[in-house]
Amino acid sequence: MDPNIIKRNELLAQTVIKGLESRNMTGYYAANKEEALKKALELIPEGSSVTMGGAMSAHEIGLVEALHTDAYTFLDRDKMEPREALLAGYDADVFLTSANAMTNDGILVNIDGNANRVSYIANGPKKVVVIVGMNKVCDDIDGAMKRARNVAAPINAQRFGLSTPCSKTGACANCKSPDTICCQFLITRYSRHRDRIHVILVNDNLGF
Repeated sequence: MDPNIIKRNELLAQTVIKGLESRNMTGYYAANKEEALKKALELIPEGSSVTMGGAMSAHEIGLVEALHTDAYTFLDRDKMEPREALLAGYDADVFLTSANAMTNDGILVNIDGNANRVSYIANGPKKVVVIVGMNKVCDDIDGAMKRARNVAAPINAQRFGLSTPCSKTGACANCKSPDTICCQFLITRYSRHRDRIHVILVNDNLGF
C-alpha cells in the first residue's frame, strides 16, 4: 500500500476512534490483517461463546478460522435450526460482525434482511466486536447510507443470488422486492453500555 495512503488512514483512524469514544464505544487501529486478528482475539477471552452474522471482514483477517477451536464455543448457525441459532445468539458472550459503513465521527451504519445482525448489535450479546476496513469510512451519515445501499447491498444481493433490481444494475432502486435485503436499517450513534461495542479499524480494503 502507498505510504501516503497508510499515513492518511492512520490519521483518519485516530479521528474515528475519538468519535467512537465520545459515543461510549471503543476503537482500535490495526495496521494490517495480522494486527487486527491479534486485537480481536485479545477482546474474545477463551471459553467465550461466539456468534456472528455474515461478516466477510472477519473471514478475511482469519478470525473465523481462529475461533473454530476447542478454546471457544462457536455457535455455527449453518449447523443449527434457524430459530435455535437466533435465540442462542442473543445469549452469546460475543457477537462478531462488520459494518456496511461508518462515519468519520464514529457512527455505525448497517442494513439487514432478517434483522438478526442489526438486532444483535443493538441488544443481546454481552460484547460486540466489529471489524471494519478503512474503505468503509465515510464523511457523514448521508455518505454512509449511500455506501451501504449502493455498494454493500448490491454486492451482497449478487453474492446470495437474489433477484433484486440492485443485483442486476449495481445500484439501489429503493425496491420492495420479496428478495430485498434492505429490510432494516440500524444507525448506532451511541452505546448506552460502556465496554460493549468494540470497533477494530483495519488499514486494508475489507468486505463490501
